[in-house]
Amino acid sequence: MGTTQSRDGHISDSDDYEEVDDRDEEDEDEEEEEHYDDALADHQPKSHSFTTPKSRTASASDSINDLDAKLNALKLKYSSASPSSTSSQNPNSKNAVKLYLHIGGNTPKAKWIISEKFTSYDFFKMSDGDRDDEDEEEDFGEGYWFLKVGTKVRSKVATDMQLKMFGDQRRIDFVSKGVWALKFYTDEQYRRFVTEFQDCLFENVYGLEATEENKVKIYGKEFMGWVKPEVADDSMWEDTDDELQKISSPATPARSNQDLLEEFEEASNGGVQSLTLGALDNSFLVSDNGVQVYRNLRHGIHGKGICVKFDSGNSRGGSSSLGLGESTPNKALLMRAETNMLLMSPFKEGKPHTTGLQQLDIESGKIVTDWKFEKDGTEITMRDITNDTKGSQLDPSESTFLGLDDNRLCQWDMRDRKGIVQNIASSNSPVLHWSQGHQFSRGTNFQCFATTGDGSIVVGSLDGKIRLYSKTSMRQAKTAFPGLGSPITNVDVTYDGKWILGTTDTYLVLICTLFTDKDGKTKTGFNGRMGNRIPAPRLLKLTPLDSHLAGSDNKFHGGHFSWVTENGKQERHLVATVGKFSVIWDFQQVKNTAHGCYRNQQGLKSCYCYKIVLKDESIVESRFMHDKFAASDSSPEAPLVVATPMKVSSFSLSGKR
Repeated sequence: MGTTQSRDGHISDSDDYEEVDDRDEEDEDEEEEEHYDDALADHQPKSHSFTTPKSRTASASDSINDLDAKLNALKLKYSSASPSSTSSQNPNSKNAVKLYLHIGGNTPKAKWIISEKFTSYDFFKMSDGDRDDEDEEEDFGEGYWFLKVGTKVRSKVATDMQLKMFGDQRRIDFVSKGVWALKFYTDEQYRRFVTEFQDCLFENVYGLEATEENKVKIYGKEFMGWVKPEVADDSMWEDTDDELQKISSPATPARSNQDLLEEFEEASNGGVQSLTLGALDNSFLVSDNGVQVYRNLRHGIHGKGICVKFDSGNSRGGSSSLGLGESTPNKALLMRAETNMLLMSPFKEGKPHTTGLQQLDIESGKIVTDWKFEKDGTEITMRDITNDTKGSQLDPSESTFLGLDDNRLCQWDMRDRKGIVQNIASSNSPVLHWSQGHQFSRGTNFQCFATTGDGSIVVGSLDGKIRLYSKTSMRQAKTAFPGLGSPITNVDVTYDGKWILGTTDTYLVLICTLFTDKDGKTKTGFNGRMGNRIPAPRLLKLTPLDSHLAGSDNKFHGGHFSWVTENGKQERHLVATVGKFSVIWDFQQVKNTAHGCYRNQQGLKSCYCYKIVLKDESIVESRFMHDKFAASDSSPEAPLVVATPMKVSSFSLSGKR
């Protein structure tokens, strides 16, 4: 399938002041209810009657609101023009809003309809005594802040609401068993809501009231620009790549799909677990059956009909076999000029940890070594491995690689202590040599890592922190960026180390590591402590509609930059996967401070301009090929490869075959 794009739609201010008589309004409401039923089906939220015992914006009209909710639950027909409460009918009330519902998904019939023409919102805390039977099936936690809007919406304040701001329209879009929009009557009402939402989100994430003192406690004085982006030093964002930074950006940038073409698609052998791209002749799909080999071409990857199987039986027709039994590797790493591959298989289902790995010789199609992880004679585990540098897989003499566990960061050496490659024939289970590293005494909860072109290391953690280690020391991080409340599930870094991309379940975070030291020199956070002039990060998000279409159970994973391994070249795109979507951002557009997405936003800048590749099954991984496979100098982006469990597709961003 090809590319697609969603639309937020514009809700005109004139809608707030429509005047119709009672009969016309009743007919209109009935028609909207029909549209609502047809379009939403199983997603229609049910009316609730509930109390707000610890209301953040409590008023004397609460009991009237509750009575109105009960009447609605009984489906009594009465004119919406009759007053339901003082606050909801009065546009001057500080909590008055108009509630819209999006129906029709991403079809040509998609539109916004009025759900509640006059209503109000409230932030409240829920205790166990406030639950009803339907709440038992949902993740309603005691002591958390919730948002209530009229009788239709009740949602825990969290990042998965995918709140999107339209300051120029005094409008908020969000997800809660559907896609909703709030329209405010004044700018003051709009700004108050955004501030309250962000304060509630802070308290839900960190368990602390959103005071200045607590924000300093969580982020530290050096990172207060992350809490108050308006006071952050954004000069580094503005100064990067000056020759490209002056590109104009419209208020609502067009996302044409004419420059994103599917070159070809072919079936895999099924059960694809991971995609491993090479920068030389071949790339690989690791599946339940084995390792499938693909040829790298300028328009994508193409199957060679070769599969190294994991079973122990005899193979024919361009296949060989690996003695891995029932084990299916979930991680593959190319080494030694891409002639060898390291395969990691988890020893417990659902957990990434393992006590060893297998070394595959690609030319012979055989496992040549079954390595074990040990330190000081004791077997230990690893959860991830990666190359020493961004391009070291191209080095034919490469014999070391990096390992990561929950509280360990180290380098492994496949040579013995004298620098000679171990004799495989004399050892049934050779032990990797712990070359250097550190085992941390307290819970760092490392999750993922990546390396720069010079071997500096970035590590993402369960608490959302991102740590930067220089190439000379793994003991202490040069810089530690605070978490935004969500675990980092994947991390990548540009070849030059200037930019970091962290993946969370609901958004990507892009961090600039550049700073100016006391001598006026520009450095990265890998090489020095950044002090207090640290740029605020930028968030890459789906629109509420696209997030809803992706599905509540689908999460972002595998965010990556496009791939370069040469000084002076700049990555051009970012890609991540969520459900059946492969989502692509223009890197330069995201960095551009004048970009239209960033206008009228409050808090950290969020970019919603992207392309979507839609497939007919969940995507395993999406990666850009090495930039040497770019179509031409005038269209210098390499193809995008998208792998699903049953297929692999290649897309050209240049539009040239």
